[in-house]
Amino acid sequence: MGTSVPTAPDGAVNLADVLPSCLVALGAADDAWLRERGLEARITLRPARSAVVVLVDGLGANALAARAGHARFLTATKKRLRSGFPTTTAAALSTLTTGRSPGTHGVVGYSGWVPDESRVVNLLSGWDTEVPAGWLRSGTVFTAARELRVDPVVVAPGRYRSSGMTANVLGGARFVAGDDVRARVDAAVDATASGQQLVYLYIPELDSIAHKHGWQSDRWTAALELVDGELARLAARLAPDVGVLVTADHGILDVPPESNVAMDPDLLVDVVGIAGDPRCRQLTVAPGTDVPALVDAFRSSLGKRAVVASRAEAVAAGWFGAVTDEVLPRIGDVLVVARGSWAFNDDRGVAAGSQPGRMVGQHGAMSDDELLVPLRLAGAFS
Repeated sequence: MGTSVPTAPDGAVNLADVLPSCLVALGAADDAWLRERGLEARITLRPARSAVVVLVDGLGANALAARAGHARFLTATKKRLRSGFPTTTAAALSTLTTGRSPGTHGVVGYSGWVPDESRVVNLLSGWDTEVPAGWLRSGTVFTAARELRVDPVVVAPGRYRSSGMTANVLGGARFVAGDDVRARVDAAVDATASGQQLVYLYIPELDSIAHKHGWQSDRWTAALELVDGELARLAARLAPDVGVLVTADHGILDVPPESNVAMDPDLLVDVVGIAGDPRCRQLTVAPGTDVPALVDAFRSSLGKRAVVASRAEAVAAGWFGAVTDEVLPRIGDVLVVARGSWAFNDDRGVAAGSQPGRMVGQHGAMSDDELLVPLRLAGAFS
C-alpha cells in the first residue's frame, strides 16, 4: 500500500479545548488542574463569572461565511476552530463534553462496531437500546465542573431530557428544556442570573434543515437568520460578567444525487460491519481477510473520490487523536473517507426499481467545509 494518507494537524485548537478553557476563564481551573487530568485549554478567554457555550449543530465556518449577510452577529469575527474527525455529531459532542479525542473517549463515529458482540450500534440515537453500558470511556467536563463548585447546565429541546445520550455524553449537568430557539435563549439567560454556571446551549435546527433541504436552500438561510438574531439577543440580555462562546460540532456540504455512490458489492463480501456516515465509512471485515488487498481494491474502485486507509494507517496519521487499546477495535479495519462532494452507500438491500433515501446535506469526512467551525466570542469573552 504505497499511497499515503493525510495526517491530522498535531496540536490544532479544537472542540476539546472549549469547556476546559471556559473553566479557566471562570477561575475554577488552572494549569495544574488541567495537567492532572490531561486536558487542554488553548482558547484564551477573558475572565467571567459564568459562561454560555452555544453549539449550533451543523454550522460550518465556510457555509456561515457564504451567508455572512444573513448572520451579522455570528460573522462579526472570523475566528475558527477545528471540529475533529470524524465530523459527525456523536463523536464531536463527545469530544466537546469530555475534552478528549474520539480515540480516547470511544465514540468514533455516527455508528460504531462493538467488538465483543460483533455488531454495529447507532451512537447518536442508540444509547437507550443499543449501546453497551460504559461505552463512553471518559468523564464529562460537566462532572468536573460540579466538583469545582461550578453549576453545569444543559439547555436543549425537551425531547432530549431523558435520552441515553444525554445521560452519558451530557452527564453531570442539570437539564433545562426549551423547545424553540427563543425559549432556549431565555432559559440560558435565566440560568446565569446569579452564582457561577457553565451553560451548554444546543441548537439542532440548522443541521436538521440541511439534511433535508441542503445548506444552500432558502429554508436553511431563513433558519440561520433566526438563530443569528436570537444569539445577538442572548449576548445583549446577559449580565456583563457572563461570557458567550458560539461554535458548532461540524460543518456540512450538499451532496448532489449523482454523487451518492453505491459501493461495489464484490468489495463488501468479506465485510461484516458497515459503520459511520456515507462520507466516512468504517468497514469491519471477517477474520483472515487480506486488509491491505481490500484497501488497494477500494482505492482502485473509487480513485480520487475517496481517501481509503487501513485502521493502522488512520491511527498512525492521527485521525482519531490518541487511541487507547480499548477503543482501537471499535475503529473499522478499512476507512473510506469522501473527497469533494461524494458519499458512499451500501445499496445491497435496496429493492430493484426503488429509490433509496438520501440526505442532501451530509458530513463526516475531512474537508474544510466539514472540519472548520466558527468561534464567536461575546459578552465578557469579547
